[in-house]
Order: sequence, then structure tokens, then C-alpha cells
Amino acid sequence: MLKRYRVLVVVGIVGAILAVRLLSRRWLFPANELMAPAFAPDAASQTTLRNPTPSGVPQRLRRGTFAARDGTIVRTLELEAPSGGRTIVYFHNNRETIEHELDFARSLSARGYGVVLVEYRGYGNSRGAEPSEDGLYLDAEAALDMLGARGILPERIVLWGTSLGTGVAAEMARRGRGSKLILVTPYTSIPDLVTNVVPGMPARILLADHFDTLSKSSEIRVPTTIVHGDADEVVPFWMGERIAGAIAGARLLRVRGGHHGDLFAREGDRLLTELVGSGT
Repeated sequence: MLKRYRVLVVVGIVGAILAVRLLSRRWLFPANELMAPAFAPDAASQTTLRNPTPSGVPQRLRRGTFAARDGTIVRTLELEAPSGGRTIVYFHNNRETIEHELDFARSLSARGYGVVLVEYRGYGNSRGAEPSEDGLYLDAEAALDMLGARGILPERIVLWGTSLGTGVAAEMARRGRGSKLILVTPYTSIPDLVTNVVPGMPARILLADHFDTLSKSSEIRVPTTIVHGDADEVVPFWMGERIAGAIAGARLLRVRGGHHGDLFAREGDRLLTELVGSGT
């Protein structure tokens, strides 16, 4: 009887952990709560945007569709780089789709860069699989492989991540997939975010996805810039400081009074000049 009781307790604990891990993914990847994308997935592959860049040059928007290594369909929006220019591969936060970032992509394109917005599985039109840490890495690799097949190699690629996307961008940098890394409001890890709010919680056991950027920092060997607001209410500023201190040669751009989502609204011109200047 005692042995059976112990088995039931263990099964109950394991079941509870699995349930929490499943719920943690719904919290981390709230894709189903987001608005539908602005265009249908079978729309024309290329479109000229009506509104030109501030320089007056119309932009060619390319819509990409290709498969990750596990067969999941990945979609991208791309503003192509001028001849010989560099390309920013952008990984968005967990409460956006790539359509939300199109205006920001245009501002980067206006500075002479190509921009590829990568849609995560489960988000927008990238359906067919539920999002997960390993899945997002596969999606990122697929987009970078697509660029490589067109001759856009790592030395011409800037990896840019915002919030959740910083974990994806950092992993791609660790794998040598770009020549520069930009992290906007980065966390040390997802479990650290949880224990910052609920000290003592066994977050590494309860969370299915860790995105542990801090533990990878010593393996990142490309020029890195970190942007963080010192009033960030979601990812505390000290996490950005720790990442900046852990990546060799990284610099930290502090936005005084900046919150989690208003850094470019506050100091957009300064930050863009610091981060990308000109793409040539």
C-alpha cells in the first residue's frame, strides 16, 4: 500500500509539472491573442510599398515562404538591401507579429540596410506547429539559410532581437550566423524573469523554455550592442547590464526613464544612429 501511494504521489507531481510547463508556453508565446495579419498568405510575393522611405526611395517588399528543417512553414517579410549592403535579420517580441514591425523595418531600410522580419511558428501566417524555444531556433535558421542560398553570408548579416527575440538572436550569434548583434531589452533567461517576480520558485523545472542568454554569453564573439531602459517594468535593467558585462566587448546604451516598449519612441534618432548609422 505504501509503495502504491508513493507511486501515485510521484505520478501526481510529474503530471503537475507537465501541466505547468504546458501553461508556461501559453504565457510565453501568446500568439493566439494577437490580431490577424494584415495580408493573406497567398498574396503576391513582391509588393512596392506606396509610401517611400524618408530618402524618397520606394521599397520593394518581398514575402518569403519556406520550410524549417522539421517541415514547419516559416514566413518572412523582407525589404531588400541595396547592392553590397548589409541585412538586418529581426526577431520580434512575444506579443507581436512581423506586420507590427513593418514601419520600424522601413526606418532601418531608410538607413541603407536590408531587413528580414522573421515570423515565428504559431504566429501570424507561420502556422503548422506550436512555438517553442527549439522551434524558434529552427525558424531563425531557416530564414538565415534562405539568405545564405542567395549569397548573403554571415559577414553581411546583423542579428537584431527585441525582448523575447533577444534569446533567438543571441543563439544565432553563438552559432556564428551573423557579424553583429543588437539586443533590445534582453533578459538573462526566462527562468530568471520568473524568479525575479517570485523568488524561490523552481522555474528551471517548471518552465519548458529557458532562452538562457547569460549562459551563452562567453560563446558570443561578435560586436554586440545592448539597449535597455532603466525603468523597464518587464525585464529589469540589471539583466541588460549583466548581459553587457558577460559578452566580451559589448556596449550598453542606457535609456534613462525608458520602459519596456517605449525606447525608440523616446530616443529613436539617437538609438538608430548609434546602432546602425549607415548600412554601407
